[in-house]
Amino acid sequence: MASQDVSVAKAGAYDWPAIIKDLLGTAFVSLLIMVPIVAYKSVITQYSLVLVSRWTEVFVILALLLGVRLFMHLFVWNRAPSPVSAAAKPAGPAKASLSERIGPWVFPVLVALAFALPFLAGFERRPIDLGIYILTYVMLAWGLNIVVGLAGLLDLGYVAFYAVGAYSYALLSTVYFPYWFGDGMVPWAFYITLPIAGLLAALWGVILGFPVLRLRGDYLAIVTLAFGEIIRLVLINWFDFTNGPQGITVPKATFFGLPFKAGDDGFAAFFGIEHNRIHYYVFLYYVILLLALLTYFVTNRLRRLPIGRAWEALREDEIACRSLGINTTNTKLTAFSIGAMFGGFAGCFFATRQGFVSPESFVFIESAIILAIVVLGGLGSQIGIVFAAIAIMGSFELFRELSVFQEYLPEGTDPVHFRMLAVGLAMVLMMRFRPRGFVTRRQPTVFLKERKAVSGDLVKEGHG
Repeated sequence: MASQDVSVAKAGAYDWPAIIKDLLGTAFVSLLIMVPIVAYKSVITQYSLVLVSRWTEVFVILALLLGVRLFMHLFVWNRAPSPVSAAAKPAGPAKASLSERIGPWVFPVLVALAFALPFLAGFERRPIDLGIYILTYVMLAWGLNIVVGLAGLLDLGYVAFYAVGAYSYALLSTVYFPYWFGDGMVPWAFYITLPIAGLLAALWGVILGFPVLRLRGDYLAIVTLAFGEIIRLVLINWFDFTNGPQGITVPKATFFGLPFKAGDDGFAAFFGIEHNRIHYYVFLYYVILLLALLTYFVTNRLRRLPIGRAWEALREDEIACRSLGINTTNTKLTAFSIGAMFGGFAGCFFATRQGFVSPESFVFIESAIILAIVVLGGLGSQIGIVFAAIAIMGSFELFRELSVFQEYLPEGTDPVHFRMLAVGLAMVLMMRFRPRGFVTRRQPTVFLKERKAVSGDLVKEGHG
């Protein structure tokens, strides 16, 4: 396919032969892809397998692709700045951009809105569930951001640490705590297991880190991907230990020993209020909010310490980092372990929220979604990750609402199935127009005399 710069170099003119050639090439490649995938659909009948043609859908998609391609040629790729107008612009004092003016207020406003969400939602379960859902992925993305965004180590198996935290709580609360201490320990299992799950996940982060110390880039990604799949397969096949694909039912968290149930020994009776199931979900919401804020503040604190600066040095150039006397082995291991620890915390919370854990909850697509949040938000950007998580996870829930339009779609088409397509399209557009993510400006950890944000143009592509 022809490159995007096939349009004429002169601003205001169009090289129509080149544009037509590019559109024909786009149509040819698109048809090669869509004919075997979209043009025919297999339908199982009572006696045989029948192929149903869907050429209308093929031509509709092709028309949309060519229309978008033509629009890009006419209005985006052909634009060129005029040297005359650029030279005629008077040079004036630099003004603070809008992002610089509102940047310091973004995080406090987001935190205030997060704390007020249950009240703003009228204590309805659905918005609170959505808040829990988004905050869980915000916390996971902040943990992965330590490994990928700060240390520059591409990790595709982060869901493994998520699984370690979840199964730590499941096994300790249902098997070992009742066996060692009796059932009286179970109401406190979440609070006891939470730090243990983080430590176990950190240990597995170190175990993963040792074999990959000499690997970088694609090779590191392949090994971490394999590690994530190994953990999932162990959980499936080690039936005696994990109960295999049947999963484990786990007890719900309590309010420091007070269960959220009706009765004299419940949460509502202790505080003298009427029992309502929403109390439990509000409690879970504030637990994950506090865990996410803990991840945020610990990460920001570590960035300002020597270990955080070593991570950023490792990300920019490992050879130069080693030449400066920085122990790259310890730097990588600390990044893996600390990032994995926060994944373990999130896994422990996930287990108590779901009340059930199984290996099917920790497939590769979960790692891909978390990594997509980090990339879309901007590698190294904490605030950008929040916006990316809201956009991606919120869009997943939005597609569930589109089921009302199912009757207008072809038979057997579910709008929910298009959600990953929407995420992929968003990734393509972001990498085309904002390759450094939603937030491209970073607050430096080291500054001289005056604290100034660093533009994304001054750092390596895709990094902060």
